[in-house]
Amino acid sequence: MHKARPDPIVDESRHERTGTTAFLAVLVAALGYFVDIYDLILFSIIRVKSLLDIGVPQADLLPKGVLLLNMQMAGMLVGGILWGVIGDKRGRLSVLFGSIATYSVANAANGLVHSVEAYAVWRFIAGVGLAGELGAGVTLVCEVMSKEARGYGAMVISAVGILGAIAASLVGDLLGWRTAFFVGGAMGIALLILRIGVAESGMFEQIKSRAHVSRGDFLMLFRTPERRRRYLAVILMGVPCWYVIGILVTFSPEFGRAMGMTPVPSASQAVMFAYIGLSIGSLLGGTLSQIYQNRKKVVAAFLGLTVLFVAAYFTIASVSLWAFYAVCLALGLAIGYWAVFVLMASELFGTNIRATAATTVPNFVRGSVVLVTSAFQFAIPYLGIQTSAIVIGAIVLIVAFIALGQLSETYGKDLDYLEE
Repeated sequence: MHKARPDPIVDESRHERTGTTAFLAVLVAALGYFVDIYDLILFSIIRVKSLLDIGVPQADLLPKGVLLLNMQMAGMLVGGILWGVIGDKRGRLSVLFGSIATYSVANAANGLVHSVEAYAVWRFIAGVGLAGELGAGVTLVCEVMSKEARGYGAMVISAVGILGAIAASLVGDLLGWRTAFFVGGAMGIALLILRIGVAESGMFEQIKSRAHVSRGDFLMLFRTPERRRRYLAVILMGVPCWYVIGILVTFSPEFGRAMGMTPVPSASQAVMFAYIGLSIGSLLGGTLSQIYQNRKKVVAAFLGLTVLFVAAYFTIASVSLWAFYAVCLALGLAIGYWAVFVLMASELFGTNIRATAATTVPNFVRGSVVLVTSAFQFAIPYLGIQTSAIVIGAIVLIVAFIALGQLSETYGKDLDYLEE
């Protein structure tokens, strides 16, 4: 169970942060997420040309691409647990430094590979490194901002971070794929320097000195039926976001070809339009959740938009190339509830396992791409590429609506409590 403690973890005078401190925390977290998204999306953009360059035959591009995507996401599953535990045991800042250092090394190494095997290993390591950024950043911001304003902080992190996809699209198109990876590594090193001035969360510092408080225990998330249900529900709520990105957008050239489009859509352009929409949707969703003081209704509305635009993808998007890109932008806007989703993941759990929950949840959602793309690939020989994607999309969206109904409202929730 979780409960507020009769003696607060920190009183208001001790855990209030100045505007400058909160601004710096938001800025660093947003730029960290920018680098995170840059790398995740860069692979989708340079997937074809990088595989062709290292000698993969045209016929093997889809299965090898799925393999590398799955290795990256598997790394994020492992990294999500690793950095989440570290975030609650050693501090939020330890994760922000350690994860970006791991990512920077892996990204540079990605630019030096000459085989699928080496590519897969370094995509896995890059996934491990990237896994800590978003959860630790949102957790830190939630704990240094007031409960009334923290939604705006998470909104800025998501909206700015998602612009990393646009940067990846431009860099991936203009520069060679190896150089694009080197650029990502360089951005990570620059970010390490910026993080030196960021202060640790006061809430965490207070419980760190309490020897009797269990911190960073991943298994604590599963020890009670109520906590287990809460954790699983918030993960399932986010899966449609990565169904859209991991299948509909990433494999847009293959879908365009199946729809008879000439020319077929460019993956980099589809990604860019989807993430422009996602950035706008993050700002809109975060703002609406603050204005209406309700996270769940906003998420429900955006899930409804996702259903609408997935239907548009398979019906009207093939009319023209610009219609296809317009639908990709609309899909991105519809999954803009990602910002509110990550915020809820942090708000739903106590301070002693908040980083563990907030870091593992988005990475388990991202890791769900392994299952979703594997199911998609398995079904293609039987149902065809379009029907397979439609069936999988229907399943993840229905499950997301059910999961959302299992969660409590978190707007304005006092985060000064422990899970016991």
